[in-house]
Amino acid sequence: MTAERFEVSPLLEATHIEKSYGATHVLKGTNFRLRRGEIHALLGGNGAGKSTLIRIVTGLAAADAGRIQLRSVREDGKPPVIAVVHQELALLPELTVAENIGIAHATSAFSLARRGHTRSIAAEALRLIDPALAERILDIPARTLSLHEGQVVEIARALSIGAEILLLDEPTANLTAGETEKLFSLLRRLAREKAIGIVFVSHRMKEIRALCDTCSILRDGRTVVDAAPMTELADADIVAHMGQPAHRAAVSRKRVTGSGDQKGALRLDGPAATRLDIQPGTILGLAGAPSGPSALIAMLVGARTSSPWRLSGDGIAAPFRSPREAIRAGVGFVPGDRAGKGVLSKLPILDNVVAARRVRDGRGFVRRGERDECSSLVAALQLKAGSIWDLPGSLSGGNQQKLLVARWLDLPLRMVVLEEPTRGVDIGTKRDIYALIRRMAEAGAIIVWWSTENVELLELCDAIFAFDTDGTPKGFLAGERFDEDGLAELTGMAA
Repeated sequence: MTAERFEVSPLLEATHIEKSYGATHVLKGTNFRLRRGEIHALLGGNGAGKSTLIRIVTGLAAADAGRIQLRSVREDGKPPVIAVVHQELALLPELTVAENIGIAHATSAFSLARRGHTRSIAAEALRLIDPALAERILDIPARTLSLHEGQVVEIARALSIGAEILLLDEPTANLTAGETEKLFSLLRRLAREKAIGIVFVSHRMKEIRALCDTCSILRDGRTVVDAAPMTELADADIVAHMGQPAHRAAVSRKRVTGSGDQKGALRLDGPAATRLDIQPGTILGLAGAPSGPSALIAMLVGARTSSPWRLSGDGIAAPFRSPREAIRAGVGFVPGDRAGKGVLSKLPILDNVVAARRVRDGRGFVRRGERDECSSLVAALQLKAGSIWDLPGSLSGGNQQKLLVARWLDLPLRMVVLEEPTRGVDIGTKRDIYALIRRMAEAGAIIVWWSTENVELLELCDAIFAFDTDGTPKGFLAGERFDEDGLAELTGMAA
C-alpha cells in the first residue's frame, strides 16, 4: 500500500481528547486521525486508553474535553457512518444471515416481516464481498456460520448502512491463519476500492505488518506516535513507545527444563519434539495466539482426549478421559469464560465454592462443615457477598472471578490451569488474584497461566512458554530475553 491515495483532509480527526472516570484520568489529550482508504493500526498496552477512545469516537461515551471531527463525501452532508467489528460476534444466532443484515435497516418491529426487501438488502451487501458466499449463506441461521463467515456478515451489514469507517477490535483472535488471510484480503480490497477508512486494533505484530499502512500508539492516555507510516517503525520501536516494563528485578525463577525425576515434577511432551519438565511450585506462563495455548489447556483439563500433547508424572498419565478424571488426578481449572463455562449461575455461592471438592469426592450433597469452610474462604478472599446462599449474580465481575479461584484453594493439587483469569477485572482484584495464585504455588501446585497480557506474564511467571500466531510451539523465554522484546520476537505479537 502507498500513501498517495490518501486524502490530505482526515476522514476522522480526534484532537486533545480527555476523559476521566471518577479520580481516574484515562485520556489526557489524546490525538488520532484516520484518512480515507487507510488501514491504521491503533496500538497501546492494556490501560493505555484504546477502548475509551473507541467508545468516544463511536458515540458510546462523551469526552470531557477535546474535539471530534468527521468528514464525509456523502451528498446528503451527514457525517460518515462508523461500524465496529469485535472479536466476539454481535449476531443474533437464531436469525438468518439476511435478517441479521436487514435488522440494521429496521424502522419498526414489523420491518423484518418484509422478507423480500430484507433479503434484497442483504444479498446486495454480501455480493460486494463474495457473490458465491452470498448465495450459500443468505438464508441459513447465523449460528451455523464459521467465525470468518460471521465477520464477513458483520462487515456486509456495515457496508449496507453505508459505513465509511470500520473499527476492528482484535478481529483475528479466534481465526485460523487461513481465515485471517481471507479477512485481510477483504479489508485491503475495501480500503482500495471503496476508500473505507479502517482502524485495526491488535497485539499481533506479524498481522499489523501484513495489513496496516499507518500506526498510532497510545501510552498512559497520551498519543506517543501519531499516524506514523509503518515503514518508519521497527518492532522494537513499537514496544518501546508502548512503554512496557521489564520483568521483576529480584525474582528467583524456578527451572522448568530440569530433571523430570524430581518428586512431584510433571512432564509435558508435545509437537515438534517439545518437552517440558516442570517442578512443583512453578508458575508457567503460556503466551501467544489462542490456538496454541487452548489446545494444550484442553488436554490438561480433560476437555480433549485426542491431542498431540501428553502429560506424565508420578501417578499421572494424560490425556484424561474427562474433566472429572482430571480433577481427581489433582488438576484444577479456572476457565476464561466465567459466564459460560465457570460460574454456576443458578446455584448459590456455597455450591460454587465447593463444586471442585464435590466432583473430586464424587458426591452431590452438602457435607457437614461445608458451610463453615465456604464462609471461611469467602471471608479470606474478602468477597463482598451478603450471604453464601446468594446467587453469584449478586457479585461483581471481579468477585465472581475470585470465586472461581477459591474453588481450588487448600486442595491437594498437582496443577492448576488458568485461562485469562484477570480479564475484565480492575487492578485491585488483579492483585488479589495474583496473591491467591502465588499461595497455590507456594503450597506446591504447578500453575499453568495463559494470558494475552504480556506484562502480566512477565510480572507473575517463573518461566514463559511461547506459541506463534499459527499456534506452533516456539520455546521458552529465558535469560536476558525475559522481557517484552523477547516475547514479541517469539510470539510475533506485541503486548
